[in-house]
Amino acid sequence: MTLPAASAEAYADLSNDLDSGVYAPGSRLPGERDLSAKIGVSRATLRAALGALEKDGRLRRSAQRGWFVPSQVVGEPPSTLQSFTEMARARGLRATARVLRQDVRPATLDEAEKLRIAPTSPVIQIDRLRGMDGTPVCFDVVVLPESRAAALSTADLTDVSLYETLREKCGINIHRSAYSVTAAIADATLARLLGTSIGAPVLVGAEIAYTADGTPVLLGVNNYRGDAYRFEADLFRRV
Repeated sequence: MTLPAASAEAYADLSNDLDSGVYAPGSRLPGERDLSAKIGVSRATLRAALGALEKDGRLRRSAQRGWFVPSQVVGEPPSTLQSFTEMARARGLRATARVLRQDVRPATLDEAEKLRIAPTSPVIQIDRLRGMDGTPVCFDVVVLPESRAAALSTADLTDVSLYETLREKCGINIHRSAYSVTAAIADATLARLLGTSIGAPVLVGAEIAYTADGTPVLLGVNNYRGDAYRFEADLFRRV
C-alpha cells in the first residue's frame, strides 16, 4: 500500500519508535489525539499510518482500548522439541533468564515417582524468569535429580540455555518431552513477574523430559503469558 507523504513520514516515525523499544511488545500506544500531537500530523494522517502498521503486523487495534504493540508470541514448530533459547534464536531474539531460586531439597513423592528415584532423594530446583529481548515471557520451574545433574546446583544459569548446560556440564541430551498444556490465570506473584495483570490468562506447560534411553531427567512447569505463547501439535486419526 502506497501512503501519502505525510502518512509515510508518520509511519517511519512510529516504526523507529517500535524498533528502538519506545513502545515495548504488549504495551498500549498513547491515544490518537496525543500521538498525532506528538508526531505533528493530523489524526487522519496518523490513522493511515497506524492502519499500514497494522497491516504489516506491527500493531494491533482494539475497538474499545486503542492501539497495542503485539506481544512476541513463541512456540515450538509442530512436533518439534525446542528449548526456550532455541525458540528465541529462531526468531532473531535474545533469550534472557534471571535465577530466582537454585537449591537442593528432598524430592516429593510425586517427583520421586516421575523421576524414578527413591523418595526424599535430593533434587535440584531451579526457578527462572525467562524473557526475550528483555520482555518477560515465562516463569519456569525445573526439578532435576542431583544424582544425574549435580553440576547444575552451582552452575551460573543466568541468560543461558538449560538444555545446553545439561549437555555441556552433565553429558545429558534431552531426547523427548512428555508435555501437557492447561489454561490458568495469573495470581499476584505471577502477574508481577510476567508484567501482566492479576487474572490475566496464563498457559501452563508441564513436562517430563527424557534421554534417548528413556531415563527421566527433568520435571518442568512453564508459566507463559497467555498472549506470548502458542502450542502447536500434529494430530493424526487412527485408522
